[in-house]
Amino acid sequence: MLKQAQHILEQYFGFTTFRQGQEKIIENVLNGQHALGIMPTGGGKSLCYQIPGLVLDGTAVIISPLISLMKDQVDSLTSLGIPATYINSSLSWEEQYDRLQQASQGTYQFIYVAPERFDSDGFIRVLRSTKLSLIAFDEAHCISQWGHDFRPSYRSVVQQIQKIGSLPQIMALTATATKEVTEDIKRLLTIQEEHVVNTGFARDNLHFRIVKGQEKHDFIQGYIQSRSNESGIIYASTRKDVDRLHQWLTREGYKVDKYHAGLSEEQRKAAQNSFIQEETTIMVATNAFGMGIDKSNVRYVIHYALPMNIESYYQEAGRAGRDGEPSDCILLFSAKDIQLQKFLIEQSMMEEDKKAVEYQKLQQMINFCHTDRCLQQYMLTYFKDPFEHPPCERCGNCQHQGELKDITKEAQMILSCVKRMEQRFGSGLVAKVLKGSKSQKVIEGRWNKISTYGLLSYLTEKEITQMIQFLVAEGYLAVGEGKFPLLRLTSESVPVLKGAEQVNMLLETTSAMAKDTDYDQELFDELRTLRKSIAEEHDIPPYIVFSDATLKQFAIHLPKTREDMLALKGVGEKKYEQYGELFLQAIENYAGQTS
Repeated sequence: MLKQAQHILEQYFGFTTFRQGQEKIIENVLNGQHALGIMPTGGGKSLCYQIPGLVLDGTAVIISPLISLMKDQVDSLTSLGIPATYINSSLSWEEQYDRLQQASQGTYQFIYVAPERFDSDGFIRVLRSTKLSLIAFDEAHCISQWGHDFRPSYRSVVQQIQKIGSLPQIMALTATATKEVTEDIKRLLTIQEEHVVNTGFARDNLHFRIVKGQEKHDFIQGYIQSRSNESGIIYASTRKDVDRLHQWLTREGYKVDKYHAGLSEEQRKAAQNSFIQEETTIMVATNAFGMGIDKSNVRYVIHYALPMNIESYYQEAGRAGRDGEPSDCILLFSAKDIQLQKFLIEQSMMEEDKKAVEYQKLQQMINFCHTDRCLQQYMLTYFKDPFEHPPCERCGNCQHQGELKDITKEAQMILSCVKRMEQRFGSGLVAKVLKGSKSQKVIEGRWNKISTYGLLSYLTEKEITQMIQFLVAEGYLAVGEGKFPLLRLTSESVPVLKGAEQVNMLLETTSAMAKDTDYDQELFDELRTLRKSIAEEHDIPPYIVFSDATLKQFAIHLPKTREDMLALKGVGEKKYEQYGELFLQAIENYAGQTS
């Protein structure tokens, strides 16, 4: 059956080899085993259930919490001639009934459903009478109580599917799973350790960058000016910020839309469609946007403010470059963002122990913004990635886009001050003491009498606080849990205090990042225009025709024949039959004009 899987990979999807982990996950399911796949966003998770669904006899049920993902994937499958549908709340009762009737007759090879569908006894009855090839849980971290996006309705499906009776193979797939989440999924779905495939979290095509100390609007303006035709997402923490940014960018003449929970469902749907169909190039949104948006050619994701935790950040940033092409992930950091996130945690309805965990995760996010280590390495360490990874050589820290400054003297003063304040206070008060502040809190505590008072008076409190956060990120200082984390020394601070270790800190400067330009840009733009017209004609998203990565292959290799085109990544026989001749003609016309 694995040979059949390989043939389908080439014929339908245009790839000659599986990506890392895909073959093993597919093999587990074809051998009759439940399987768990932990793969990064853009790692090709959907093929892990689509190919077994095409090999095995019967109907594959894909459970997803993301309505938008369902439509995108069904559009993609049906464009290849594969019978597929979705059943969710976006359909009328009559449409749902009709599709259920068709499903019971075995009409579809794939049915995408929301988890709430399993609360219906009628739906369970349909599944009982349908020959099932497999059941796949997409975004499987949602079933774990330890997952950052835990949904009780998703977890209840685990009990509900038992009512079906004789179950087919079960597959779970996720891009973000810590050790606790992985163990929870294995236990709930009875997946054996030997059938877990973890390809790691590394995304080699993403360029991560933290921007500190720059006016955010100025940075965004400078960054997107040269990228007017590229798709990008700008995430903001609040609806007010989304509205403000959207209004500003619209006034500046950019093709921009917005998305947040304060808009009507119709407005959100229209904004999402215009972005997917490339009528707009920039989406400004809260984190309500993006889950399951299967748009492969997002070239950049900018975070206008600090996310709440690294899991959310990596998932949101990972919406860039799903096609494997070089893409930027930029976080615009400001210290005041920390207070907003603390406020959001404090105002939440979580139990106190859960809040403590969230404060701890927020501190890890703050540390990430102040580290000088490779940014990808930092995140992989956080996720306990199972593989060894050298520095990525692509992120802002690896490229040293800034000035490296020796702050050993300042570090010694900060560490000494923390010690003299008996390790009982947070960064705010320590910074005030080092600055020489005459604030009431400093005077009342008699901190103006200790030897470290005013030692860093030549710096601003903001600069001192940034240095303190940097020392936390690098492990010279540790912070306690809670809303007001207290600073304490670590064993790493001893050699610094003794003068046996130097401390260097990277100061931010430039705003440019590398762009991939090894293809004919003019031809690429012409092919994108052709792709958009084809997509409009067939009422499908442009990336379903061909991805940006495939169009770039066309613009590099200039294929002249069917065989030339089929040799390129992303062109299978089915795709060639539908669109190949149109693109060959466009390339030939372009070559004739430029020769």
